[in-house]
Amino acid sequence: MRKKLIILFIGIGSFTLFAQQRDHRTREYIAPVRIVWQQDSSRITGANHLLVPGNGQSDLANNRLCVLKSTPTEHPALLLDFGKELQGGLQLVTGMPPSHDPVFVRVRFGESVSEAMCEIDGANGASNDHAMRDFVVSLPWLGVQEIGNSGFRFVRIDVLGDSTELQLKEVRAISTFRDIPYLGSFRCNDERLNRIWKTGAYTVHLNMQEYLWDGVKRDRLVWVGDLHPEVMTVSTVFGYNEVVSKSLDLIRDITPLPSWMNGISSYSIWWLLIQRDWYYYQGNLAYLQEQRSYMTALLRHLISKVDPSGQERLDGNRFLDWPSSENTPAIDAGLQSLMIQAMRAGEELCTVLGEDALASECRAVASKAIEFSLRKKFRFPSEKDRITPGDKQAAALMALAGIMDAKEANERCLAVDGAKGFSTFYGYYMLRAMALAGNYQGALDVIRTYWGAMLDVGATTFWEDFNMEWLPDAGRIDELVPAGKKDIHGDYGAYCYQGFRHSLCHGWASGPTSWLSEYVLGVQVVEPGCRTVRIIPHLGDLEWVEGTFPTPYGVIEIRHEKGADGKVISHINAPEEIRVCMD
Repeated sequence: MRKKLIILFIGIGSFTLFAQQRDHRTREYIAPVRIVWQQDSSRITGANHLLVPGNGQSDLANNRLCVLKSTPTEHPALLLDFGKELQGGLQLVTGMPPSHDPVFVRVRFGESVSEAMCEIDGANGASNDHAMRDFVVSLPWLGVQEIGNSGFRFVRIDVLGDSTELQLKEVRAISTFRDIPYLGSFRCNDERLNRIWKTGAYTVHLNMQEYLWDGVKRDRLVWVGDLHPEVMTVSTVFGYNEVVSKSLDLIRDITPLPSWMNGISSYSIWWLLIQRDWYYYQGNLAYLQEQRSYMTALLRHLISKVDPSGQERLDGNRFLDWPSSENTPAIDAGLQSLMIQAMRAGEELCTVLGEDALASECRAVASKAIEFSLRKKFRFPSEKDRITPGDKQAAALMALAGIMDAKEANERCLAVDGAKGFSTFYGYYMLRAMALAGNYQGALDVIRTYWGAMLDVGATTFWEDFNMEWLPDAGRIDELVPAGKKDIHGDYGAYCYQGFRHSLCHGWASGPTSWLSEYVLGVQVVEPGCRTVRIIPHLGDLEWVEGTFPTPYGVIEIRHEKGADGKVISHINAPEEIRVCMD
């Protein structure tokens, strides 16, 4: 990150140095695409003028205005739709009403129509936590006012004063984002899967602000466990981006050992796993070496949390994801599995760093933990048991850690009832475990059903959580909820995301994007820096798939087509520095 030093002289012979950080984001102005709703519409004229792209400049022509005139009993309001989820604020350009007094308006941002229309009542989950989404502001006579910094798609504007005239020349969303190319791509003959891939990519892109957030409305924080699926999407879509290292370094620097990152023991493990995957995708040895001191100390701390029998004894907040948080046996099995993965990653990274003694210790602890796990026979649903929340999370991690046969985990848990029991965060690991079991078609079906269902109700980004049981009789998020329908935003959610507190743009939900590139397009990184990649497509019921995959040496271009005999013919164009294996 480049810094510019500004020298400010104060008096004679004295000065103060200030470090000024440059913002790596850009701004784009977006006009609304439709007016969803109006209150006291007889008091509003020219509303459609707001749908015309403007220039952000007030002027003396004072024409093509939207005019809202209030009375003591009528206070006009309108609800605007900007077409897709955005991160940023709002620009309002005003005209020249007869009075020069500022006009007070109430502004409400919403990720859904119903959120933009709601009150903060202490019961529905709506709040101003993390970002102001409901507030009063004064607008100038013949001027420009910029307000807000949140995640939203919809904005409601109410005129508050009596006998007040508000003239609006423009109301534009200010979209704040990193202006970076989508180097990775995915296309196939199923447009639903194409939309899902793009939506996952866009969800993470919105969260690539100065740091890599988990949500643009709420959870505008660096949550390390949540980062793992996001970093996999960044690697798949954008390739290298400094937002990853900035975020990993931030959480490292504010978490002195023996504290756990974000107060969650598994999240310190996820930091380690991200470092391993980021190194494989980017091959940046210099960056990895910068982590040596903290990483080796963390590994020794994790080793101290494995007892002589091989069982993990992690303290702090014992957490996998929210839907599994009341299933203690699933958490125990999941943390044991993560500990094994941590030791394997530790062995790999320590070997690269020349920490051979610690690498050997990690290998020995992993072996001991695996032996314990195979003896323990962690609780797992039998064919007669009902799959409960959290079981699929545990089964996925156990399969990925190698302490449960992947095919058994798939048949007895992961594939049972399709997408039921999936979660947006750990759904990524469930998909990976299904692929490990060879159930690529089942994973494709779950992606279409589970992530596709969010698109079906109007989503343009993927959500903090989603449950298939919410769907019956639910309205869309981009419409006023019809009578007799349930509000899928306001009526559902749990734990920390009840009702309108629920984030509808959460980067941890982007798993299908990297999964489709890794298992359907078939790109798997074998050597650090993508020096060797294995390309093995699994088309399932697809006829063809094509796309690109970013590497430090340029993009790999790939197309797979299924012939009449069912065999797949592949066309691959890779940079000369990369060795491609097809087996």
